[in-house]
Amino acid sequence: MFAVLSASNRPVIGITTYRQQAKTGVWDVDAAFLHSGYIESVTRAGGIAVLLPPQPASAEVVDRVLDGVDGLIFAGGRDVNPDRYNQTPGEHTDQPDVRRDDWEFALVATALARQLPILFICRGAQVLNVHRGGTLIQHLPDVVGSDDYQRGNAQFTDMEMAVESGSVLESIVGSTVSGHVYHHQAIDAVGKGLTVTARSADAVVEALEIDDYPFGVAIQWHPEVTSEKDGRLFDALITAARTPRSNS
Repeated sequence: MFAVLSASNRPVIGITTYRQQAKTGVWDVDAAFLHSGYIESVTRAGGIAVLLPPQPASAEVVDRVLDGVDGLIFAGGRDVNPDRYNQTPGEHTDQPDVRRDDWEFALVATALARQLPILFICRGAQVLNVHRGGTLIQHLPDVVGSDDYQRGNAQFTDMEMAVESGSVLESIVGSTVSGHVYHHQAIDAVGKGLTVTARSADAVVEALEIDDYPFGVAIQWHPEVTSEKDGRLFDALITAARTPRSNS
């Protein structure tokens, strides 16, 4: 059931999107789109969702966009270009989406400077880590020996993660959390100013937090798929987005 609040008490949450070729009806076009689960999750938690499709990322455009939001979600999607962490693309790494990478890396730099509340989901967690100088495992099956983290055909794996004591994540979900995972890449070297706050039984990093930051939680699983039953991460983001702050 969706929250009923006055618009003045509903923070605006910007959500990054895909932008690629897509079919709808008779049309086969370059389209910006996003799984509606993200939108419904924000709405259910009491926020107003607005989509932020990839576009030319000048400083002026980024500032103008961020002036209009109270918080952000960096959504899932295609692999981050390995050029951004000084690696050659592996055999299983996606063709880079340079337009989306350029847009999201510009957004995250300015959003962090403003200390906007941010929830990073799947690819979003990887964008944060690479932005902070970290690296990625380009194909998890090469490390863990199975495809459990991404079985293909849109089949999620329900996986339990151990959460670090004293973390923001623990204050939201407790000492363990189950999540739907669908990622063939993962955090390798952790970026500067980030702390690992959840791991799977294979010791794969499943969550990061930004140190000394009002609300910066990054997870590898997909809470937008299960938020009708468990919307705690979105509730926490909305609560943080309602908190007054001073822009840098």
